[in-house]
Order: sequence, then C-alpha cells, then structure tokens
Amino acid sequence: MDILSEIVAHKREEIEERKRFVPFSHMADLVEPLLEKSVPSMKKALLDSPTGIIAEFKRRSPSKGWINKDSKASIVPLDYQHHGATALSILTDSHFFGGYDEFVQEARAAGVTIPVLYKNFVIDDYQLLQARYCGASAVLLIAACLSKADCRRLAANAHRLGLEVLLEMHGDTDLEYMEVEPDIYGINNRNLGSFVTDVNNSFRLASKLPKDGCKVSESGISQPETVKALRQEGFRGFLMGERFMREKEPGKALADFISLL
Repeated sequence: MDILSEIVAHKREEIEERKRFVPFSHMADLVEPLLEKSVPSMKKALLDSPTGIIAEFKRRSPSKGWINKDSKASIVPLDYQHHGATALSILTDSHFFGGYDEFVQEARAAGVTIPVLYKNFVIDDYQLLQARYCGASAVLLIAACLSKADCRRLAANAHRLGLEVLLEMHGDTDLEYMEVEPDIYGINNRNLGSFVTDVNNSFRLASKLPKDGCKVSESGISQPETVKALRQEGFRGFLMGERFMREKEPGKALADFISLL
C-alpha cells in the first residue's frame, strides 16, 4: 500500500469515529449560525498579491518525521501574517502530520485575518463542516483521493458552506477533474504515493491549466528564483511549508524569502 492509500484508509476510520462523538446533524447545527458571516477569499488574495506565498503551518510529515514539533499555532501563523504571507495553509491531519482542527481556531483567535486553507485529506462532507466550523476559508480536494463524482459533490457542498475549493492535481490523468471548476487550480510537485518531489511538475503542467484560472504550485519550492519562474508560467500562488518551518523563526524566514522576490 502506498502512503496515500494508507492515509485515506485511516482517514475513513477517523471520520467514522468522530461522527460517533459529534453526529453529522449536530455538527451542521454548530455551523449554521456561522454561515451568516463570510470568510476571506483565498482566490482574491492570491490574484491581488504581488508575491502569492501561502505559508504552511506543518509540524511533521510521513516521510520526514517531525519538522518543528514545538511550534505553536497561536504564534507561527500570525507571525507569517505579520511577515507578508498572502494566505496560510494549516495542516489539520493528526495521525500523519501532527495537526488538529484546533490549530485553525487558535490561529484565528490569535488574530489571523488572512485566508486559511484547511489542509487535510477531505473525502467526506463531514470534513467540510469541520473546516467551516474552525474558521477556514478554503478546503483542499485531492484528485488522487476522490472519484470525479465525489469531487464534484464535495466542491458543490463546500461552496454552499461559503468555502472555496483548491483542487490538487499531480499528473495528466488528474487534469480531467478540472471540469469540477474549482476556485483554485493546484499542482502538487510531490507524488503522494511515493512522496518524491519534483518542482518541474508544475512547469510541465502549467500550459494545460485554464489560462485565466488562479493557479497554485505546491511543495518543493525553496528558492526565490523558482517562484519568479513559476510566476512567468502563470502561477499566482506558491504553497511553502518545510522551507520555513525548519527555521527557528518561520516568520522571519518568510520575510527574508519575500525580500528576494
């Protein structure tokens, strides 16, 4: 079993267990009053930004282990915002990435106002409620995890909740999912089966994405020159986590990176 299959199998068990503690209907009731207030648009923020950095709060990964175990969601995301992040990505998967939904809530409570991506392996409508409840702006839908029908349903339901959708694709076969018409088109440079990363994947697929779409390159970006080159290919967002999270002060590392763009 590759890593992605293992993650999705565990995610199904995790969701069912959570539903037993907080039923779907109760979760929906908790979210209902929140729908009167909109959340900041990630798509607009990226299209309006001269830099487009989506700084990720990521404490660990299945392939690298702990990256920054002691980092706090009440500190780092706000620090990212203060140092120029256009948007944030916050890992909320616990078992494999050491994340929690509460990290989004902690970031918002600390004063984060920029868009936040709920970074998880979303395979069930229940997770959309979780994302809206904790204060996210957008959810990640990964083509490799979903059938096209499920992806279309989840995207539609996310929009009903006022959430934007970042559709993540990795290879040519995933491009069929573009018919779902997400708000943001993401190219993951990391193969989620093997976790091998190659930023050339974004350059290879750039011309196959909608010309006027909001495009994001994810993973494996470490140099300002790479961001500049990707922007020339039409990308407006650049999701970066380990590049900053491995530093003692992630926010300052972000600021230093942006100063070179």
